[in-house]
This record gives sequence, C-alpha cells and structure tokens, in this order.
Amino acid sequence: MRLDDRKWKIFNAIIKTYLETGEPVGSRTISKYADLNLSSATIRNEMADLEEMGLIIQPHTSAGRIPSDKGYRLYVDKLMEKKEQEVKEMQEMLIQKQDRMESILKQVVKVLANNTNYATLISSPKYHRTKLKFIQLSMISEEQLLAVVVTEGNIVKNKMLHFRHGLDNEILLKLNILLNTSLNGLAMEEINLSLISRLKEQAGIHSEVVNRVLDAVAEAIQMDEELEIYTSGATNIFKYPELSDSSRASELISAFEEKKELVNLINETSAEEAGTGIQVYIGNETPIQTMRDCSVVTATYELGSGMQGTIGIIGPKRMDYEKVVDTLKTLKAQLDVVFDKKEE
Repeated sequence: MRLDDRKWKIFNAIIKTYLETGEPVGSRTISKYADLNLSSATIRNEMADLEEMGLIIQPHTSAGRIPSDKGYRLYVDKLMEKKEQEVKEMQEMLIQKQDRMESILKQVVKVLANNTNYATLISSPKYHRTKLKFIQLSMISEEQLLAVVVTEGNIVKNKMLHFRHGLDNEILLKLNILLNTSLNGLAMEEINLSLISRLKEQAGIHSEVVNRVLDAVAEAIQMDEELEIYTSGATNIFKYPELSDSSRASELISAFEEKKELVNLINETSAEEAGTGIQVYIGNETPIQTMRDCSVVTATYELGSGMQGTIGIIGPKRMDYEKVVDTLKTLKAQLDVVFDKKEE
C-alpha cells in the first residue's frame, strides 16, 4: 500500500501521538504538528481517506482515530525497511572508511620510520566512551528476536535473542520506541540502575525482553575489538650498537612481529596520557619488559567524536627527543586534517 507524502505524514503523526498518549487522536491535535501546516478541515478529509483504507478506526462516535491492525502493520513494515536501509548504508560506509584509513595509516607509519630512523607504530582509531545511536528489534521467528545495535561511529552489532513466546507487532513496535526514546545518545555508564528499573516498569510483562536487550547493548558497546596496529622500521634498531645485541634485537623484532606486547604498550600508555597527549618513557620507565633498554615516545591522536589512536616511536635512550616530540606534535595535527579532507 502506497500513501502520498501528505497522507503518510498525517498517518505517522496519528501513530506516534497514539503511542505516546493512548488516547484517540483528533484533527486539531494533528494540526499542531509544525511540519504539516494544514488546516483541520484538510486533515479531517485525509483522515477520512485513511479510515476508508482501513489504516485507522474510530472507536467511538465523535471521537478521534486510533491505528488499526492493518495500520500498525504498514507502520512497522515502513519503520523496519527504513532502519534496514540505514544499517546497510552504515555497513557499506564503514567498510569504505576502514579500507581508506588502513591505507593512510600504513603510509604514515612508513614515512615516520624513514624520517626518524627508529622503529614506529600506529594504531587504528577506536571510539572511547561509545554512545548508543539506535536499537532495532525484529522478529525472525516465533522464538527468535534479532537486536541490531548501532553505536557511535556507525558500528553495527547484531545479537540473536531466544524467547519461548513470540511478540506481536504492536508490542515489538512499542518496545522499539521505548528503548530508542530512553537510550539513544547515552554512553554505557549513563545507563544506570534507575533507568533500567524505569524501563522494566514501563515494559510491564515484557520486562525480561528489555533486560535481554540491555545485555545485548552492553555487549555491543563494551565489546573489545581486536586493535589494529601498523608497524614499520623494526630493523632500524640494528643501526644502534646498544640495541643490536642478538638477544635484545630478536626480542624487539619479535615484539613487532607478534604485536601482543605492542597492544599492551598502547593500553598502558593510553591510561597515562598527559595534557599534550605525548608521553616519553626512558629505560625502566617503559611499561614493556622487552623495551627496557629503549626509549619509547607515544602520542594520542584524535579524529573527533571520541575517536582516538596511538602513535609510537621506539629507539635508543640517546634518541633525538626534540626531533621526535616535534614530529609527533606535527603528525597529530596533520592526521586530523588528512581525515577531514578524505571525508569531503
């Protein structure tokens, strides 16, 4: 069933108003919607057409209208179609961004190693204090519910939930609206016990569904994705006699190849970030055992909206600190510009 733009706006307004109030909706109420700019008479005519189409019904004489089962079905189908398209577009956009970002970061770390003559690394940016954008609940079967959770940065997570008893479309729609109205824009730490209790109370007999969905949201927001680290110049350590000892060199080369210790280095240094975002670790100050004979300089770069990554330079204790710090400061600023240009 297809509705023209005006009918759809009026129908959409009836649905949303009724879901919020539980009361039949009249033409005067609908006329107050700012984006309609229609007279009550015009709205009444359109509502009469919607009633003839079986999308709304009049429960009592002289009362307003409420959605029919057929109307709910149309609304839910359109809502799911829209959300599915949004998720698909977000996934495609994310793949494009990741490919482009990987290429840029590999180039940056290689240039950094060539310019400094030290070993270098850079991590892909991750979201800190990730916020929820929206939740989409869809029935897959009578006992399976798919929760699609979209977080800041358009990261999409799917979670299949199993229930003994299915939900009808009206309940599913109300749960979608309840969860999105209450949770959108919140970080995980902002979803407190008071909010959870209120959501369960509003969900009534379906509080268990809300509880399971909240678990899925927490899992999606807190999921620790594998940290991508790009390296270059590991063999530069052979240029420095104090690091070229066979055992020391092999440990450092191994750390760069396996990357597990580099992940630990990034996690440790991120927690100690200074106001400038640049940290210098000399010898035993370095949090990684295999780098205790080195100096490590790290910097946090930011791409906005809480998106952060780490740049690291590993060299001898006699490294040119002034050059390294200046290089990192410049690179921090340039990365933001580079990615801004790439978005245009």
